[in-house]
Amino acid sequence: MTQQSLSPRAWTELLLLGLIWGGSFLSIRIALDEIGPLTSVLFRCGIGMAVLWAYVLLRRLPLSGARQHWRALLVMGVLNNVIPFTLMAWGQLYIPTGLTSIFNAATAIFGVLVAAAVFADERLTPRKALGVALGFAGVALAIGLDALHSFDITSLAQLAVLAGTVSYAFAGAWARLHLRTLPAPVAAAGMLTGSTLLMAPFTLWAEGLPTFTLQTDTWLAILYYAAIATALAYLLYYRVLAMAGSGNLMLVTLLIPPVAITLGALVRDEALSPNVLAGFALLALGLVVLDGRILRAFRPRPV
Repeated sequence: MTQQSLSPRAWTELLLLGLIWGGSFLSIRIALDEIGPLTSVLFRCGIGMAVLWAYVLLRRLPLSGARQHWRALLVMGVLNNVIPFTLMAWGQLYIPTGLTSIFNAATAIFGVLVAAAVFADERLTPRKALGVALGFAGVALAIGLDALHSFDITSLAQLAVLAGTVSYAFAGAWARLHLRTLPAPVAAAGMLTGSTLLMAPFTLWAEGLPTFTLQTDTWLAILYYAAIATALAYLLYYRVLAMAGSGNLMLVTLLIPPVAITLGALVRDEALSPNVLAGFALLALGLVVLDGRILRAFRPRPV
């Protein structure tokens, strides 16, 4: 992973991205009180698509690449939106907001494994292997041993969220292989277009026509997670990536769960058990080891 220095501006935008994505879990859970998980995903992809295409047209970004890569964008939409958004929205019906965000942080763990399997320059070094092992131990601790003995809908919801993170990991590899030449806003808009086209018939079949007579709180939640936590967050994500590199960008996975846990406790009175919080601490340690900079700080410097 390329390591670059984090300037004050990069730190500010990274923290902002963590706050935005941390709030997305609560907003999705609020919307799920009134709409189905598939409808919530359709709104997320459709509204996010509209916002991003408006940005692309206002910036007059070239679109020829999107037409040439439409198949790759369609696959990216499945891997990065349709599968993980649907699995995580359904999972949030049965597990707390904060726990969903903790499992979401495992994306970085699976991302390292997928990259090691696909790319020659992303091999699994001993440090990365240690980070992955710590991350998996943290996830197992957060799930709890009881879930292995008494498998129920809660256990299935946890596995669904984790499956979503695996899909995110494959999406990252797919993007590197097939979408590197596209401007980031065009790639994101094209991806969400493919996601919307795929989600629309599936949602109509499973949940019927979406209703637009929703409570104000529900609409505010939908607009937040679609326009801000999806469209705006994608633009911010690529800005931080350009300024600070992929290694530094991974730190956002450590910032999201504390925000989501705090909001879940304040707004929905959610309480996480000690083993869940301990699991997040172990997962966070794994991510720090993967990042590597703290370990390098303790290395003896050449005289």
